Amino acid sequence: MKKRLMQIFGFLSSTVGWMFICFTLAMDYWRITPIGGHGGSWVIKAAWYWSNLWKDCFTDSTAVSNCKDFGVLWNVLPYIQGVRGLLMIGMSLGVVAAALSFLGLECTYIGGSDKTNDKLLVAGAVFHILGATRTGVLISLIPASFPGLCVFSGYCFYTNRIIIYSIGPPVFLGWVGSFLIISGAVLYIISVYQVICPKRHRK
Repeated sequence: MKKRLMQIFGFLSSTVGWMFICFTLAMDYWRITPIGGHGGSWVIKAAWYWSNLWKDCFTDSTAVSNCKDFGVLWNVLPYIQGVRGLLMIGMSLGVVAAALSFLGLECTYIGGSDKTNDKLLVAGAVFHILGATRTGVLISLIPASFPGLCVFSGYCFYTNRIIIYSIGPPVFLGWVGSFLIISGAVLYIISVYQVICPKRHRK
């Protein structure tokens, strides 16, 4: 029963984590910077520059946004291409991980014997960790890589040095999602630790 509960919580945690990662694809404000308050009042004039994986936008104080979609793939900035690629790779690994994990759960009877199910679950946990590191560690550090560097150093390779960008909500949501995925994978591994470290019977 304890094993089954751990696996169910692991499945729920990893599934919610991948949902968070998927949400980040469509979310705005990956990086954002306010413009205003210099030599005047924020009430009189304020604006925001912000970007996501698909466009750059400018929003004024009347909440009117003017956006420019990124052009063809080869004209997109290299770090954006990297983030997109890591997201797609991570989510592809996540699909494989979810399938293996579902087949390997103790409460499902598709995988076969208990030993086979445990091996499938371990394989699913490994794919979860690989996918989470692509989408979490690399995708959330590189995704906001240069915006993040701008926050701390005030210097950007691809943006105006005067504009200092801040990391937006999608990046933090990606970190949370990656943490949930890895937590679910750890629960999977703990629930079948006997397969990884079988007990040695004394003679």
